[in-house]
Amino acid sequence: MASSSRTPGKKRSPSRGNPAKTPTRHIPKPTFGDWVGAARLRTLPLAVAPVLIGTGAAHVVDIRFHWVLAIGCLAVAVLLQIGVNFSNDYSDGVRGTDDFRHGPTRLTASRKVKARTVLIVALSFFALVGLVGLALVIRTQQWWMLVVGAACIVAAWFYTGGKKPYGYHALGELFVFVFFGLVATVGTTWIQVQSAPQEAWLGGVAAGLLAVAVLVANNLRDIDQDRASGKKTLSVVIGRRGSQILFTVCVVLAFAIAALIAVFYPVAWLVMMALLGAIPALLIVWMYREPRELVTALSVTSLTSLAYGALLMWAYFG
Repeated sequence: MASSSRTPGKKRSPSRGNPAKTPTRHIPKPTFGDWVGAARLRTLPLAVAPVLIGTGAAHVVDIRFHWVLAIGCLAVAVLLQIGVNFSNDYSDGVRGTDDFRHGPTRLTASRKVKARTVLIVALSFFALVGLVGLALVIRTQQWWMLVVGAACIVAAWFYTGGKKPYGYHALGELFVFVFFGLVATVGTTWIQVQSAPQEAWLGGVAAGLLAVAVLVANNLRDIDQDRASGKKTLSVVIGRRGSQILFTVCVVLAFAIAALIAVFYPVAWLVMMALLGAIPALLIVWMYREPRELVTALSVTSLTSLAYGALLMWAYFG
């Protein structure tokens, strides 16, 4: 008769979390490509577009090209965007939000790099933003802009950092619209000509809407993971259909603004050429089957923003 007793021993509990975090698994050292991936280059056009638009709006006020100030604004915008990306990598990684993400594996979540190292890199980029921003303020004597710059860095950190990050409470889109749209565009114009014409405000709204569209595509991709991890993004709140509608509204309104500007600056009709990127992105957002497909929509929308900014700057220069 077979014995029903079992050999004493420890029960093996099922592994949980990101497989990359399993202690027994060999974790490869980070490559240069991993660091580039963490910088999320596909989002950098969102930093460039408002600077292009703001520089074009500055030309409307003063036909002289303030190229040194324009390059300084571009450096601030790009460095801030990279700092935000590394900050998000760190904050989402230590919270476990990135454990089951559909996009590329992040440095912190994969444990290829120590969380502290990623944090130091993020803070280093924020420090560079502060230094370049200070140089611009000294050059223009617009000392009150230090407050604006500080607000940008604080907003960048608390997007996913801190005890109560606003990105976890459905406010990410609002802050992206304000800082990567209005502040970046109008701020670029002000630094160059100490003026804020309506061309800068209209362009800033358009840039902000396209930046929001990129964030919506990103959050729509991660909606299931974010819901499971307790990250209450706007997409989690309004759901898939609501996110698809919001993405569409943002893109359509951005091009409607271009049509309005074209009434006064006919060359702005060329901005409609950027629809070559926007339309495929819209189709992907509405017809995708796998979350990973939205990575393409995100990238294409970001490039659409760059094309939009370049063409609108051309219209203002014309």
